[in-house]
Amino acid sequence: MSAPSSKSRFTDEELAALSQGFESAPPSTILSWAFETFGHDLVLACSFQDIVLVDLATKIDPAVEVVFLDTGFHFPETLSFVEEVRARYDLHLTVTTPGPDAEAWPCGTDECCQRRKVAPLKAVVETKQAWFTALKRVDAPTRAMAPIVAWDHSFEVVKINPLVTWTDEDIAYYESSHDLPTHPLLSQGYLSIGCAPTTRPVAPGEDPRSGRWAGTGKVECGLHE
Repeated sequence: MSAPSSKSRFTDEELAALSQGFESAPPSTILSWAFETFGHDLVLACSFQDIVLVDLATKIDPAVEVVFLDTGFHFPETLSFVEEVRARYDLHLTVTTPGPDAEAWPCGTDECCQRRKVAPLKAVVETKQAWFTALKRVDAPTRAMAPIVAWDHSFEVVKINPLVTWTDEDIAYYESSHDLPTHPLLSQGYLSIGCAPTTRPVAPGEDPRSGRWAGTGKVECGLHE
């Protein structure tokens, strides 16, 4: 059996078997396994549109480290919402900022996401053994085959997607049934919220992610590639 890296305690085959075994498991089971396995040697990367994952994770471990990538181009509403959620859950929150090399790459340019999101997150994640994301298979065709647990070759840690089998309807039901706050721009038609210069509202019936990088052909920022 092959090991994905000397840093990993699991082989590729073991991770694939874990992922398959979790296909019908609720997110709470997946999260509990992750906390039992990695303790605090993991982080939850959050766009703060992902409040369901924050709610689920903090119910199991209130001290989980949550990482927000401040690109320097977020909507003011996003930054306000981050503070609202931080206060609600008393989050152990880490906010990353781009390095000086990002100044030459403003929002929408070729290297922007790499310098403002991928590199700052990698600096945090590479010191851990695992990271959580709120990625879902229904988000985009590029995510349709996403596993629940896998080795992340970009960051060289285990990547865990507890919500990957959920639909948008599942997310909405959880939010409403648990009385969770939601990002204020959702009610204005921003169904997938990124940086302000490259995000627009979507019309009824449009793909939720069509408002991200509209007209460019870009569908991913690099965190999930």
